[in-house]
Amino acid sequence: MKLLDQHINDSVFTTHESEVRSYCRSWPTVFNRASGSWLTDSDGREYLDFFAGAGSLNYGHNNPILKAELIEYLTDDGITHGLDMATVAKGRFIETFTSKVLEPRGLDYKIQFPGPTGANAVESALKLARKVTGRESIISFTNAFHGMTLGALSVTGNSMKRAGAGIPLVHATPMPFDNYFDGVVEDFNWFERVLDDSGSGLNRPAAVIVETVQGEGGVNVARAEWLRALEQLCRRRDILLIVDDVQMGCGRTGEFFSFEEAGIKPDIVTLSKSISGYGLPMALVLIKPELDVWTPGEHNGTFRGNNPAFVTATKAIDTYWADGTLSADVHRKGERIHEVFTDLSTRHEGLSTRGRGMVRGLVFDEATAASKVCATAFGSGLLAETSGPSDEVVKLLPPLTITDDDLNRGLDILARSVEEVVA
Repeated sequence: MKLLDQHINDSVFTTHESEVRSYCRSWPTVFNRASGSWLTDSDGREYLDFFAGAGSLNYGHNNPILKAELIEYLTDDGITHGLDMATVAKGRFIETFTSKVLEPRGLDYKIQFPGPTGANAVESALKLARKVTGRESIISFTNAFHGMTLGALSVTGNSMKRAGAGIPLVHATPMPFDNYFDGVVEDFNWFERVLDDSGSGLNRPAAVIVETVQGEGGVNVARAEWLRALEQLCRRRDILLIVDDVQMGCGRTGEFFSFEEAGIKPDIVTLSKSISGYGLPMALVLIKPELDVWTPGEHNGTFRGNNPAFVTATKAIDTYWADGTLSADVHRKGERIHEVFTDLSTRHEGLSTRGRGMVRGLVFDEATAASKVCATAFGSGLLAETSGPSDEVVKLLPPLTITDDDLNRGLDILARSVEEVVA
């Protein structure tokens, strides 16, 4: 019997798997197949996926174009594990990423392959910034999320996640993210004041790390002018600027990089999640050439050379980023989500919406309503998650390649779920 045709009793997970599991508590079923924007459980029930592996499946589940390329590579006995050795698959990826992503955008970066997770890319970026500058402190922002390892947690805002460290998280200082004070004061006033004040107690920072759109923090969108002002502040003060594009990169906001809209050029960029194109573990750290001061092996990892991921990543760039078709489609579909969310917000008090491209949030003044909406939607065959410090936001991350029919079908389910909960 084929593996996917076998029945698995869900008690296997509740009995033997750690209590740390989380997503499965919101979506209590056993999944076994997936294609495009759909997941199917072991009972044959289908679910539209507006979660997309937390943004790691921008091109959908088992994308047939990427799958064919991967199967051919594996059938030909291509390298699967190569550490940081030179391979044809890695070389092809570097050539393609440079010629079709970096050069057309006027970006000049060295490419580092850290361990294959977003958190490891962030750890690498923080270590490098400290090594380059000789300083320890990092500036992060309120409601930021950068990963669950100790360095990444130190620049993460969520108190529950930080508490899991079990030790003090030091050498990082949070500052207000754009519009944190709801427009009452200009957000940079405090930051610039403490930088200049010899009595502030703030150590001169090595770097600032920022998400242009805070996904886990509640779909908080930084204005382009705020990002430009942040870059200018960093340049004036000789502080490195790190953009964490782990979730918002690879087209999620419309352009390949989420910072393109602002016209900035960060010193260091972290990518993961959808960079492989197929949900395979992979991460990149993009470094301005003059900052590449690593010594050999100073940051390494056993799985930093995931060659099957190089294969699918190269094919994804060749297929979807050779022109502006996907980018335009993301903006168009994002506007469709915005229309539905704006209509719901207009008709119901206590709702608002925010987002960019195909990351959109429906915000509830009554925080518990967001989880109820997601639970109701799951009962109707739709996966959507909550985000924000109080889980007050229904966050949508559909595959960028979702069809218009599937997008509208999912939005109809979500709208009905909101009506049911709010009513």
